Amino acid sequence: MKKLFFLLLFVGMHCFSQKNLPDLNLPTLDGKKFSLKNDFSEKDKLYVFSFWASWCGPCINELDEINEVQEEWKKTINFEVIAVATDDSRTQKRVKPLVNGKGWEYIILLDTNQDFKRALSIVNIPYTIVVKNNKIVHIQNGYVPGSEVDLLEKLKSL
Repeated sequence: MKKLFFLLLFVGMHCFSQKNLPDLNLPTLDGKKFSLKNDFSEKDKLYVFSFWASWCGPCINELDEINEVQEEWKKTINFEVIAVATDDSRTQKRVKPLVNGKGWEYIILLDTNQDFKRALSIVNIPYTIVVKNNKIVHIQNGYVPGSEVDLLEKLKSL
């Protein structure tokens, strides 16, 4: 009985921990700081946080695909994409040239210490969360071509 209680407690805590956006401050490529709780809190706006790294091919493919379609999506959905670079101090120097070369029109946050990633217990990237009113309302793990269509349908339903 004790084992069941602790299992339910662990599962319940894990589920609860993933419902709220963590209260962290992360820098952009130019050093500006963003508060996850305060700067991404417009009422009923959807925030798509895409966790990626410069060495992750599927991550880059996902961000390329979303970049191509986001202006069309914004005609019907109030949302913003935030690309969270999880590169560590060894590979972080690759992020800015990659972003500049791609021409992505996202806010790029640097999670160099992986505090944001760790707060959500993210193991693998690409990993995408959708946040509405500071609550995580959708999680998408991994990327295959066409996943952006699934993401669009989910955004429409929220």
